[in-house]
Amino acid sequence: MNGDVRHAAASVLTLAEPDAKRRQARAVAAAWRSGALSGPGADPVRLPERPARPDRPEQVAPGKVRRRRLTHQAGRFALLHAVGHIEFNAIDLAFDMAARFGSDPRLPAARRKAFISDWLSVGDDEARHFQLVSERLKALGGAYGDLPAHDGLWAAAEATSDDMAARLAVAPMVLEARGLDVTPGMIDRLNSVGDADSAAVLAIIYREEIGHVAAGRRWFDVVCNSEGRNAQDHFQTLVRQRFKGLLKPPFNQAARASAGLPASFYEPLASR
Repeated sequence: MNGDVRHAAASVLTLAEPDAKRRQARAVAAAWRSGALSGPGADPVRLPERPARPDRPEQVAPGKVRRRRLTHQAGRFALLHAVGHIEFNAIDLAFDMAARFGSDPRLPAARRKAFISDWLSVGDDEARHFQLVSERLKALGGAYGDLPAHDGLWAAAEATSDDMAARLAVAPMVLEARGLDVTPGMIDRLNSVGDADSAAVLAIIYREEIGHVAAGRRWFDVVCNSEGRNAQDHFQTLVRQRFKGLLKPPFNQAARASAGLPASFYEPLASR
């Protein structure tokens, strides 16, 4: 694999088959780490309006995704399937971030490779997470695609495709930060019904997602500094403009703080 890293990152979005997307994501990240890829260059990168998607899972409205009790294997499978769908979409979000914004003029030229390194590393993590969840789904008797899923994550990406600051605010700093709030409870519930293997997979995802949220905050600060903006004020403005609805408490303040998100950033955006 060679050429401009942004074009290589874009190739991940063109693959529909889940395992092929996962393998390509990991291969692109490895090629960048090894020095086989160059860039980022200045020429435009052609990105699909929407990433390629497999025929399954069936896409439905968020309210149509059925919830089931974790006391039954079907309920644990449904929970992990939902997590797998998030991780599958997160692969595309990370590689789109690198390809779309890797040469953004608001990034200092000397820091563009670091930006790309961060988001390819995030995408590599998401691909590995997807594999872990897929293996667990198989152990529970099924596969990714067996249940319906919704397209809310990519809808958020489309709403922020024109502005790197908005993408950073909404994707890692709102959506991934929400994962920090809810995942510990999911781990506890899985352990309480004796599914330690599934809980262990979510524990890995939880630990590494803190770093993903931190990457979002780090690069959001870089963009705000380049524009002379106050990061907290700009975050709140962008979330109000680009994210539908209010943020949902309770918040995992300790994990969010570990990722560089103080309560003063998000609490004014919360539902009451």
